[in-house]
Amino acid sequence: MNEPLLALERVTRRFRPERPPVLEGLSFALAAGEYVAIMGESGVGKSTLLNVIAGLDRPDEGSIRLDGRDLTALDESMGFVFQAFHVLPYLTVARNVGLPLALIGRDPAEAALRVAAMLAEVGLADAGERLPRELSGGELQRVAIARALVHRPRLLLADEPTGNLDPRTAGQVLALLRGQVKSHGGGGLLITHSRAAAATADRAYEFDGRGLKALADG
Repeated sequence: MNEPLLALERVTRRFRPERPPVLEGLSFALAAGEYVAIMGESGVGKSTLLNVIAGLDRPDEGSIRLDGRDLTALDESMGFVFQAFHVLPYLTVARNVGLPLALIGRDPAEAALRVAAMLAEVGLADAGERLPRELSGGELQRVAIARALVHRPRLLLADEPTGNLDPRTAGQVLALLRGQVKSHGGGGLLITHSRAAAATADRAYEFDGRGLKALADG
């Protein structure tokens, strides 16, 4: 049996000894090429789960492995899409998308080609020299998706990526996100409170901090 792309084994995270853990004994696996949604109400630990998977926080117990490697720090194997976009307002679209490549030291000429190709894939081929203030919310989220995928991460993490979008634009962004995960051959994990968003995934789970309950197939 092939080893999963992402594997959590009995992960526990507590912040105060006198309080129950935020995550407790959580196990979960994601295969390469799979796009999975985890949904839950505010305060159940979705952000904590995302942070420990990303290496931004460490579990108190258990292990997290990506491609069979222990995850102890954030690296270029992951890409992120956030609800608030997090684009830099004073940089052009192309320079925003190219930031991950600059941070990992890619050759500028190679990076420029990859940025142009990525912008074309998300439908923003002519937007490279525009500033974020010139774009709509849906276009900004496309920039965020392009930036997350430009360095070809093995795992894409999307944290409430449509929370600030109208339903029509949200549907377009979710379709793009799923399509990009599939075409790039890695895995995708969507964190959301929306059943409509979760329904776009291959599998969807309800999360309560201690376990995952499967929902209907996406």
